[in-house]
Amino acid sequence: MKITNVEIFCADFDKTAPNEPIFIRINTDEGISGFGEVGVAYGNAKLGGIGQVQDFAKLIIGENPFCIEKIWDRLYRDTFWGQGGGTLIFAAMSAIDIALWDIKGKALNVPVYELLGGKTRDKIRAYASQIQFGWGKHEHPLGGVEAYGLAAQKAVADGYTAIKVDPLQRDENGNKNHRNDGLLTFDKLKLCRDRLVAIRKAVGDKVDIILELHAKTDINAAFQISKLIEDLNIYYMEEACGSLNPQLSKELKNKVNVPLAAGERIYSRYGFKPFLENRSLDVIQPDIATCGGISECKKICDMARIYDVLVQPHVCGGPISCAAAIQIEAVIPNFCIHEHHIGNLSDFTRSLGVYDEQPVNGYIIVSDRPGLGQEIPADILAKCSKKKIV
Repeated sequence: MKITNVEIFCADFDKTAPNEPIFIRINTDEGISGFGEVGVAYGNAKLGGIGQVQDFAKLIIGENPFCIEKIWDRLYRDTFWGQGGGTLIFAAMSAIDIALWDIKGKALNVPVYELLGGKTRDKIRAYASQIQFGWGKHEHPLGGVEAYGLAAQKAVADGYTAIKVDPLQRDENGNKNHRNDGLLTFDKLKLCRDRLVAIRKAVGDKVDIILELHAKTDINAAFQISKLIEDLNIYYMEEACGSLNPQLSKELKNKVNVPLAAGERIYSRYGFKPFLENRSLDVIQPDIATCGGISECKKICDMARIYDVLVQPHVCGGPISCAAAIQIEAVIPNFCIHEHHIGNLSDFTRSLGVYDEQPVNGYIIVSDRPGLGQEIPADILAKCSKKKIV
């Protein structure tokens, strides 16, 4: 089997959508194709991601798609910038790697998880992510305090036993807070705590609350916030300070009494290595569509296992990145919980996949479909902007 061409599709046809997922399809001379996803559909990096895939795709035409490790190592070692890494390099490598695993699973008629060692669980616990935008098909930024408790109640009514919220992303009126670093004022600290208290009162003690900070806070603000939340039984605090300084994370870890998580902007095993070795994170959050793909994510998860670090893959893209995450989550013993982003509830995102992978009573059932277990409908591909590399 040989790779004949690579197609790139950008779902940019709905200008009201919250993001524009970038998919690739690797085609072979035996008629088997695999889908991958470039995990930079949001945050002002879309064109860079598309361009990087075009450059890397030229290098894999004619290769055997079963030789996944060989292709990954070539993209990493023989492209000069591969070993420099970074978001766009690893996002492009991730898309290619995910698509190759999809091809191999389909060719062998098994789910990818069987090729990774087999399942350790049949269903995956999920949490409702980003309830500062409400919870439902139509996300909208929430102001005030009580609205946060109501949104959490709505997610719990849908069967979730865990929710995630950034209580500082929006101000009292629902407008975006652009800066949350430095020493926070009394008003911001009070709003942060009041919203978390409202959520805890609304959902009770049995629901886990994940505190999201999006790395908009720094270590100074994180110290302040940590003192406010010790009585609220926070499941973990995510991206409480900058994500690229393991010494800073370690200092924070030594001074707070809440578990810490980060990793959506850390790439490859080399990026995660210092955070694991100094045990500055309790939960790592590699994004399969940016960290290096399924191949690299499995290595990262296995490294984390050595240090008793849990894994909650970051999922904030389209259905292919979600399907890739599920394949990893089904296998690894140190899995923590699955992120189900509010964006996945929208009609737009749900239309992008043939299979609508929505949690039922807070759990996703792991399918036995071959490969990733997900496809992009032909009518969706027809609407996308396209590029083809042969």
